[in-house]
Amino acid sequence: MRVLFITATRLGDAVLSTGLLDHLVRSWPQARFTIACGPVAAGLFERLPRRERTLVMAKQRFDLHWLRLWLRCVTTRWDLAIDLRGSAVTLLLPARRRRVMRGGRRPGHRTRHLAAVLGLDPPPLPVVWTGQADEAAAAALLPASPVGPPFIALGPTANWSGKVWPARHFVALFREIEAALPGAVPVIVAGPGEAERAMATRVLEALPEAIDLCGRLPLAGVAAALRRCALFVGNDSGLMHLAAAAGTPTLGLFGPSRAEEYGPAGRCTGFVQAPGPSGTAPIADLSVAAVAEAALLLLERAGMLAPALAAR
Repeated sequence: MRVLFITATRLGDAVLSTGLLDHLVRSWPQARFTIACGPVAAGLFERLPRRERTLVMAKQRFDLHWLRLWLRCVTTRWDLAIDLRGSAVTLLLPARRRRVMRGGRRPGHRTRHLAAVLGLDPPPLPVVWTGQADEAAAAALLPASPVGPPFIALGPTANWSGKVWPARHFVALFREIEAALPGAVPVIVAGPGEAERAMATRVLEALPEAIDLCGRLPLAGVAAALRRCALFVGNDSGLMHLAAAAGTPTLGLFGPSRAEEYGPAGRCTGFVQAPGPSGTAPIADLSVAAVAEAALLLLERAGMLAPALAAR
């Protein structure tokens, strides 16, 4: 059996689609999978069980990337073709079954929109696949032990400046968490590239004791490292979704984006929104006190903090 799974260009949307893909992996144990996604998300699927290949779709003029995808897929007889991009490509491929997710905005969380493609309710939670090499690389950078200090991951970057909480707030937030969890170690997480490094630099400079995970690991390695952290607090970003998928207690920070649609989806997650209309409020108006309170409550939920300390 062969399955074609066309998913997102952006990392966050691709992560949110992994719950649907994991459902197929578990439901169809004989199936082999071909993933079509954008360059940024390609590493997310490196450890996918029974993956045949990943077709990286780099955007081209006149939508020629869709024509190229069709040419690479048309010679295969697909048992199931799932298109989460709402394109016409899937309709023009030889496939026994097709499922196409329509485009456009709609109410509710993105995972519910994705689950509706296969009629799943409740929606499956996102997952992340890692291997032994990823776990070893993460352990070398974050050598956790049962009696060691907890790692607190901070994600101060995002794909546009309007979603970026001020760097000084991240620093003040960590000091609040450190007061409740003495010995806590900050871990600064960012993607590869100069733009991501620039957004993280001020936090790194203000927290010289921090472990720098900015662009140092592939996506599966980042997920393995996040799994070793007691908490992730970060802007609405792909890394926020990756942390939640990895099972890390995750707190998302929202201003001019909608938490009801793109909040972190996982076993222990939460979000804080800037005061004002949902999806339009300036994230700089989100107070350190509000985020610290939510972070400590999430640590309490995760069993890392006594209720009395969470109520500080």
